[in-house]
Amino acid sequence: MKSFTDYLTFTVAKRMEFINITSQVEDAVAKSGVREGLCLVNAMHITASVFINDDEPGLHQDYKDWLEKLAPFDASPQVYRHNRTGEDNGDAHHKRQIMGREVVVAITGGKLDFGPWEQIFYGEFDGRRPKRVLVKIIGE
Repeated sequence: MKSFTDYLTFTVAKRMEFINITSQVEDAVAKSGVREGLCLVNAMHITASVFINDDEPGLHQDYKDWLEKLAPFDASPQVYRHNRTGEDNGDAHHKRQIMGREVVVAITGGKLDFGPWEQIFYGEFDGRRPKRVLVKIIGE
């Protein structure tokens, strides 16, 4: 069995943004040489997410609006106890919990085996500094 590891790094200027990382993950799969296996894509920060969905701007804005309703940004320590530690990102931890930490995609014939319209996204909820995403590929 082969194993391949790659890291993607993102610095997002906004607090919340979604980036389509499908092509970077496809590049990693090609570099790995794995023809049949699994690809794990994992946000390595607790205020970021990796998820699969459609690359449709209206949907992405709907997600942002929905997440902001569920866990609105508020830097004060009154709303999020986490902010009492000196942080201002209590909302970002909640948003990440909702959107998820990682995805696993099958590799078939050397390609990511997606359903219709599926793409991989990096979700940032506390931007403005470098953050990493792990791409781990195993298989034959």
